[in-house]
Amino acid sequence: NLLFILYISQLLQLHLSTFFSLQETNEDKLYKIANELLLTEKAYVSRLHLLDKVFYLKLMEEANSKTSFPAEVVNKIFSNISSIYTFHSQFVLPELETRMNLWNTTPQIGDILQKLAPFLKMYGEYVRNFEKAMELVKTWMDRSLQFKAIVEDIQKQEACGNLTLQHHMLEPIQRVPRYELLLKDYLKKLPQDSSDRKDTEKSLEIISTAATHSNAAIRIMEKMKILIDVYEMLGGEEEDIVNPSNELIKEGQILKLAARNSSSQERYLFLLNNMLLYCVPKFSLVGTRYTVRTKIGIEGMQVNETHNKDYPNTFQVSGKERILELQASSEQDKEEWIKVRVEHPHCCILFSLISPTPKTAELGRRAPRWIRDNEVTLCMKCKEPFNALTRRRHHCRACGYVVCWKCSEYKATLAYDSNKLSKVCKDCYVIITGKTDSEEKEEKKRKGVMETEAAEVSENSVICDFLHYLEKATKPWHKVWGVLPKNDAMVLYLYGAPQDVKALTTIPLLGYAIDENPRGVDVPYAFKLTQSRFIYVFATDSEEQKQRWLHIINMAVKGETATEMDLLDEAAITRQGSSQSETEEPAYS
Repeated sequence: NLLFILYISQLLQLHLSTFFSLQETNEDKLYKIANELLLTEKAYVSRLHLLDKVFYLKLMEEANSKTSFPAEVVNKIFSNISSIYTFHSQFVLPELETRMNLWNTTPQIGDILQKLAPFLKMYGEYVRNFEKAMELVKTWMDRSLQFKAIVEDIQKQEACGNLTLQHHMLEPIQRVPRYELLLKDYLKKLPQDSSDRKDTEKSLEIISTAATHSNAAIRIMEKMKILIDVYEMLGGEEEDIVNPSNELIKEGQILKLAARNSSSQERYLFLLNNMLLYCVPKFSLVGTRYTVRTKIGIEGMQVNETHNKDYPNTFQVSGKERILELQASSEQDKEEWIKVRVEHPHCCILFSLISPTPKTAELGRRAPRWIRDNEVTLCMKCKEPFNALTRRRHHCRACGYVVCWKCSEYKATLAYDSNKLSKVCKDCYVIITGKTDSEEKEEKKRKGVMETEAAEVSENSVICDFLHYLEKATKPWHKVWGVLPKNDAMVLYLYGAPQDVKALTTIPLLGYAIDENPRGVDVPYAFKLTQSRFIYVFATDSEEQKQRWLHIINMAVKGETATEMDLLDEAAITRQGSSQSETEEPAYS
């Protein structure tokens, strides 16, 4: 019964609200429109205050007190915003507030807005300066760290509502068209014999003319607003996006097929007229956010349809910086992506066929398509079968072929990857550098022992793992990457990290004494190497690791070279050491 009464009560409330809404008079509607004008004017004045009394004031204070950036730049950015703010805060808003308080006796607004008309010239100046102002903001955000710091500090304030300076600068451009829309709506509801009709019609005529002059700026504004939205979705990290010359062509969610295998990951694309942004979703509590993983320039970009029996609706994007194999959600979505037309000063992008690997002239200058690991069982250079121990798979960063470690022991600088030194196969090395194989080997001989890369020796090592190293008893432990290379198995290389290009130090182990349980070392799994005045104290994370290291080092200090059979014998020592150890977490301080 209680539920039934509650249901009837809600039903009655719904009918009554519908009844009264139908009974709403023209006078009520006119009041609502006038009140909306007042409320939006208050919000607008608060935005003008933010631009004039916060952004402009703070930047001018910095410009006048220091030489971080010129005051002339600040004046050009904000144009006549001070005059617009003064006019609206001291005249328009007070007049509207007074009129709304007296609405019962004076229900009209046309006369107030008609007084506004002569001052609309101020907006013409702001509109003409708008595009230049946007360019200046971007330029000085890049050029001056202090300018950028002030702007970003203000943008973090609650009054900014998580919006950028550029976003707030759009407000004056939008305001005049908003007046026009409200006046048109007001005039529709206004009786023909109303005393306010003549003033309202005159106001609408003048404001409509001003709004027409703003159309060009509004179009720029709409493009800029979209770019600002993209900029904010990218966490404010890609400042070159907010540029009047840029335009967002297409955006959307996509799946990225992994280069090594056919697994897929969720990604998001923003296609602009000058670049493709390949993004990764990022967790955020304040709306949708992405991190840019790769920027691919439009110039020289190619797009083509691909056919993958396991993954439908795939296509490939090939740029100088990278190649992406993508999967659309449907056939229609794929067609929209591969046939989107982007006009660019240097090219016109439309889908076209790409060869599986770059041409000889493009090696190192354009990112290759990586052949997937599961597509080959033999090294694509020496034709030897791969295995997990002695012939592992690697990708040549120049041609994208899957090759063994021996065929990929060369390195060359690649233009598409910011001239970074990268692993390439022998053939690509010769083409890119113009050097022969013998010249490369001679260079390696001349290379200092400390300059041998950690990744290079780790791939061809007897043992490699993290160690804890104590340089002096008074200093803290620090983590190092230890390697005993196969071609130099009696020397211990210590690196700061597995990918470092230079060793911190090297220890020739021959003749060293090993102390498996050193005194005065208060951490588990420690051992000490001593020779004359040289003392090195190490520790591992487990007894198993310790026994592996001791087994190999024991051979090295005796002048014996570890072989693969020794590594197999290591299993017995590991099991023996594991049975003696207890499960505990080491503490290194």
